Amino acid sequence: MMNEGVTDMSIAVINGSGREGGNTEQLTRLALEGLEYKEIVLREKKILPIVDQRHSPGGFQPVEDDYDAVIQEVLAHDILVFVTPVYWYSVSGLLKNMIDRWSQSLRDTRFDFKALMAQKKAFVITAGGDNPRIKALPLIEQLKYTFDFVGMPLEGYLIGQASKPGDIQNDERALTEAAWLNGKLKKLVQG
Repeated sequence: MMNEGVTDMSIAVINGSGREGGNTEQLTRLALEGLEYKEIVLREKKILPIVDQRHSPGGFQPVEDDYDAVIQEVLAHDILVFVTPVYWYSVSGLLKNMIDRWSQSLRDTRFDFKALMAQKKAFVITAGGDNPRIKALPLIEQLKYTFDFVGMPLEGYLIGQASKPGDIQNDERALTEAAWLNGKLKKLVQG
């Protein structure tokens, strides 16, 4: 369950899963067991698709949705865990919409988005049913390039094999890797 608290390094989970309690969420819970974190559940937020105004003289116009509050929460944390099922061999639309809006944040005069993101560490947790340890690698690469663009290192990722709800419990490799990631995150948080 979501925990909120103060630690040396704080964790935000950006949950792009469209299904509550699905395999990706279950794997995330294992990887974050015993850690305090803020969970941002994108399916509970209204984040509109980007209207690209990067090259417009006035830049981006304000948008009446939850993106600004979400990105402010993201910027308040040191470790970002991006969680998405493998949807059609890529990230979920929920997560992609949020990341697409980073273009808006890059032009935001309230802060230096790239400089702030470069101070963070990123992790990715994903699960899919069609040979994900091979077919989800482009998803990981896509996110790595995205993180590279803002100077944020991808510190690690976890790929689970699961399709139907609960299948993740049968993926011994993913469960072992979740324990590894849990240890890595605990070391980071404790400094």
